[in-house]
Amino acid sequence: MSDRLGLVATIKDRANEIYKRVEDQKSSRGRNQDALLAACLYIACRQEDKPRTVKEICSVANGATKKEIGRAKEYIVKQLGLEQGQSVEMGTIHAGDFMRRFCSNLGMTNQAVKAAQEAVQKSEEFDIRRSPISIAAAVIYIITQLSDDKKPLKDISVATGVAEGTIRNSYKDLYPHVSKIIPSWYAKEDDLKNLCSP
Repeated sequence: MSDRLGLVATIKDRANEIYKRVEDQKSSRGRNQDALLAACLYIACRQEDKPRTVKEICSVANGATKKEIGRAKEYIVKQLGLEQGQSVEMGTIHAGDFMRRFCSNLGMTNQAVKAAQEAVQKSEEFDIRRSPISIAAAVIYIITQLSDDKKPLKDISVATGVAEGTIRNSYKDLYPHVSKIIPSWYAKEDDLKNLCSP
């Protein structure tokens, strides 16, 4: 499973370690093993600061659904928390964690990727109540609309796994801050005025 996501050995080892700890408790009998394995991989990626979206994990999880993986993750976190007597640290997800991979999926130029990474960092200064993945997708949409290589919303949706409607709503939330988020070296004030209003 982890080979299909191109993950390094440390993440595989961490996922195996988590799985063995859960298995040792023998309380996982009767649970969906594919979902448990996928959840272990998801947790390991987060702990190693190489997060993947649940959709990405789901795509290689031998038929386990997002819901099953989510339930398995909660179960594992609870079990390991009981074992250790403390909560399980999973690390915080930031929009920038996904940016390079998403931009690569879209074949964006290095300059556009750099602008997107800067923009997503600046977006964290604002109270935008959206998931980091949704913010990343919306920033990519904005950056591509400002470039010569405009990407349709559908392509961004496919590359990021974020629904088109969610990207539109995140764009609406980011739009008022666009002049402060987009690097001035990438787009001038006049270019920003040409963005379609949400």
